[in-house]
Amino acid sequence: MKKHSDVVTFGCRLNAYESEVMKEHAEKAGLEGAIIFNTCAVTNEAVRQARQAIRKARREHPDARIIVTGCAAQIAPAEFAQMPEVDLVLGNDEKMKAESWQPAVALHSNEKVIVNDIMSVRETAGHLVHGFEGRARAFVQVQNGCDHRCTFCIIPYGRGNSRSVAAGEVVAQVRTLVEAGYREVVLTGVDITSYGSDLPGHPSLGNLARRILKLVPELERLRLSSIDSIEADDELMRLIAEEERLMPHLHLSLQSGDNMILKRMKRRHLREDSIRFCTEARRLRPDIVFGADFIAGFPTETEEMFENTLRLVDECGLTWLHVFPFSPRPGTPAARMPQVDRAIIKSRAERLRAKGAERVRLHLEEGVGSTRTVLMESETLGRTNQFTPVHLVNASVRPGEILDVRLAAHDGVSFQGQCAA
Repeated sequence: MKKHSDVVTFGCRLNAYESEVMKEHAEKAGLEGAIIFNTCAVTNEAVRQARQAIRKARREHPDARIIVTGCAAQIAPAEFAQMPEVDLVLGNDEKMKAESWQPAVALHSNEKVIVNDIMSVRETAGHLVHGFEGRARAFVQVQNGCDHRCTFCIIPYGRGNSRSVAAGEVVAQVRTLVEAGYREVVLTGVDITSYGSDLPGHPSLGNLARRILKLVPELERLRLSSIDSIEADDELMRLIAEEERLMPHLHLSLQSGDNMILKRMKRRHLREDSIRFCTEARRLRPDIVFGADFIAGFPTETEEMFENTLRLVDECGLTWLHVFPFSPRPGTPAARMPQVDRAIIKSRAERLRAKGAERVRLHLEEGVGSTRTVLMESETLGRTNQFTPVHLVNASVRPGEILDVRLAAHDGVSFQGQCAA
């Protein structure tokens, strides 16, 4: 009996998508018995967790071939190559190429590190993933890399500069996924609102989304992954207002609510821009719900600056918060700035998460008693259009079904609901 290779994924939705691509490449190549780690470099903790998992895998599978790839491997290949548990380190460009997963390379390569200069990569291929194991929704990569250089972020050095997948290829992938039975597709990338700047005619993200919805009318739900609100184009705003199939849920890369900290982060927006965007999007789509990324304890952040971030959560009407305690990444400008005490960073992250939990409870309380459309991810768990989790009570259905569910109660984190008659 053949033993297929295992892929262990850390980090973002784009990594989840790329892990599926690697899995397909490995299976087509007949690669057997390898353990592949697709790493993340967004925080020091993410890198630590990957190293820990690699060591554990070697203890439990002493004869397996261990291959490490992803952003952490791209940025610091030598550090992973020095680990005695690791047999091969592949770069972010190499991991997406079918030839990298041929047994002659993946299992028998004499080189321990196969990593090129990611800044030299100029194209991103539209890798077709025919399905996502255990997922009700599918992800489609529309863009990779980032042209911006936020002072806290190491990711451009793991992903390279921004490059987009041609719109026709994206539409073809979405059509194939819909034909395979997927009812929701998520557009993903590193900086998807920069989509199209490197393509002929410079099509925008809004233009791409409109083409998808027009050319694949069978697609029932289109969702966007994290966006940079300052880059949201006029066509995207019109879609928010006009197109019900575009889900009323946007996750925003805000990072701070203080203008001086935003300047030191080298962000391109002010707190006033964030408030203006949320106000306008809510005017266009009253049922829209926002998530946001924030960094707590960025270098030089005072208590007053942090309070500005706390206030922004309410002023923007945010619901889902992803809070990251600041983690200095070697090689970034922020790592050389005056640091905030670690205990203060931890405390501020906890306070910001508590604010997020408060906002989630408010959202849930407002929804109780209503009926919402829910895409089921498992027999008893699904999500509303606004990405709110819903647990079905006294019922089980097939994953992938879209149901009208009456939201009867909540537990502070998710709704409990019953199928509407």
